[in-house]
Amino acid sequence: MPAPAPQAPGGAAADLAQQGPRSRELWAEAQRLFPGGVNSPVRAFRAVGAEPLFIERGEGPYLYDADGRRYVDLVGSWGPLILGHAHPAVVAAAKQALEKGSSFGAPCEYEVQLGRRVLAAMPAMERVRFVSSGTEAAMSAVRLARAYTERDLIVKFEGCYHGHADALLVAAGSGATTLGVPTSPGVTASLAALTLVLPFNDMEVFDRVMRERGREIAAVLVEPVAGNMGVVPPRFGFLERLRRRTEESGALLVFDEVMTGFRVAYGGAQAIYDIRPDLTILSKILGGGFPVGAYGGRAEIMRRIAPEGPVYQAGTLSGNPVAMAAGAAQLTELAKAGVYQRLEESSARLAEGFLDALREAKVPAYLARVGSMATVFFHDGEVSDYAQATRSDTQAYGRWFRALLGRGVYLPPSQFEAFFVSAAHTPAVVDEVLAAARAAAREVAAGGGA
Repeated sequence: MPAPAPQAPGGAAADLAQQGPRSRELWAEAQRLFPGGVNSPVRAFRAVGAEPLFIERGEGPYLYDADGRRYVDLVGSWGPLILGHAHPAVVAAAKQALEKGSSFGAPCEYEVQLGRRVLAAMPAMERVRFVSSGTEAAMSAVRLARAYTERDLIVKFEGCYHGHADALLVAAGSGATTLGVPTSPGVTASLAALTLVLPFNDMEVFDRVMRERGREIAAVLVEPVAGNMGVVPPRFGFLERLRRRTEESGALLVFDEVMTGFRVAYGGAQAIYDIRPDLTILSKILGGGFPVGAYGGRAEIMRRIAPEGPVYQAGTLSGNPVAMAAGAAQLTELAKAGVYQRLEESSARLAEGFLDALREAKVPAYLARVGSMATVFFHDGEVSDYAQATRSDTQAYGRWFRALLGRGVYLPPSQFEAFFVSAAHTPAVVDEVLAAARAAAREVAAGGGA
C-alpha cells in the first residue's frame, strides 16, 4: 500500500506545494538545460504561481515526487492514463513488446491489433494511419483534407487547440473577416490567413461564414468537447450544425478527439453525440501513456495517403511496437463491462464535491464536465466559449491549485486545462480528495493557498 500523504500539524496543508530539496536541485539544473526549465510550457507552473515538482513514479491514482511525497493525480499525463498509473495489463504488454525489440521501422502485429480495436470502436474510421503525436496527426489530417477537396481554407474555433503545427497555431483576427493571425513568432501571416477562426458554440457566425466562403473551405476542425480552454461542452445542436453545413459545402468535418477519444466514452465524443465526422484525430489514450497519434476516416479519403495515394506522410516510429502493444492492452481493459460506469460515478461525485466545497465557502465557480474530464472555472456564471473562459479569475485558480497541492492533490497547473479521473480513483480516493477540497476552498475564500 502507498504511504499516506504527509500532513502538517493541526491538519493544515503540509509543505507539499513547495519543492522538496531534490526537486529544487533538479529544477535548478533543468533551467540550465531546457528553455524555461521544461520540455512543454505548462509544466513550468508559472500560471499558478509555483515551481514544478519533479515526478519519480506513478502508481494507480497516485504520483510520487523526487522527494518521495505522494499526491492524488488528477492530471493523468494530461488524459491518457485512464486506467491509472502503471496498470498491470499495460505494463505487462509493454514489457513483453520491449523484450522483443523497441522499434523495427517495419510493420508488426501489434499495430494490426490496435488498428482493429480502433476501427471497431469508431465506425467513422474505415482506415487509420498511426503517427507519433497529436500534432502530427492534426497536421497530416489538414494536408489530407486540402488534397482531397482541392481547397486551401480551414476553419477552427477559438480556444480549441490542435497541436503546434503552423496552420493551427493561430488565433482569431478581425471580427469582420475572421482571418487567423499567428499566435507565435515563426508562424507566417500568409499561412495563418488560410485559417478562419470562429467562436466555439456560435452557430450564427458559423452559418454566415459557410454561406459566404463554404466552397473555399477544405475542412472544419473542432474538439467535439473543447478541452484546451478548460472543458466546454458543445451546445445543443452545435455539432449537428457543423455536420450539416460541411456536407452542404463539400468541406470535410474533422473531429479532434485527442482528448476525448476513449476518454468520454469507448467510442469517443462522436459516439455520445451520434455524429459521424469525415476524419478523426486521436492520440494519448491510444498509447496507454506511450507517445502515439492517429488519424483516420472514410476509406475513399484515406486512400489518398501514400503509398496508396499521392499525399505524403511518413514517420520512423509510426506504429512503434511498444506503444501499439500498450495501447491495445489499455483498450482491451476499457472494453470490459462496467469500466465507464465506474468512471462516471467517480467523476460525478468528485466534480459535484468540488463545486459544493467552493459554494459552501462562497467562492464563485462554474464546473463543466463530460464523462471523466472536467474543469472548475473560477467564473461567476456559465462558460460556453473562449471569451467567457478567459474572464475566469486565474489568481483564484492559482490559490485553489496551491491549496490542494499542499494537501496532496495534483491538479493541472492552469485554469484553462481539464482534470481527469481514472479507473484507479476508488471511492476512498475520492473521499481523500474531497476532504482536501473542503479545506482548500476555505483557504481560497480567505485569499490563502500560498
